Amino acid sequence: MGAVVANDLKTKGIKAIEEALAGQLEAPVSVRGQVKYVVMSQQQYQYLRECELEAALAESKADLASGRFVKETVSQHIERLKQLNLSAE
Repeated sequence: MGAVVANDLKTKGIKAIEEALAGQLEAPVSVRGQVKYVVMSQQQYQYLRECELEAALAESKADLASGRFVKETVSQHIERLKQLNLSAE
């Protein structure tokens, strides 16, 4: 996997990212020998966001189907959140 070295970003700029992404969807960015970031195209980022949303929707549907939900008013919800915050302290 082609990696981007932080120093290449200083010298080559965006060209270093373009070169690293040639033929792959993501490229790690290393700083002082440690991978700190990952770069990807906007298209790949959007795809991953859509996958996250689909997973959240599937999880919500499963919760509804199994009865793991609370039906309450806004006031009741706020009060429940306050109680949860108090118990977490």
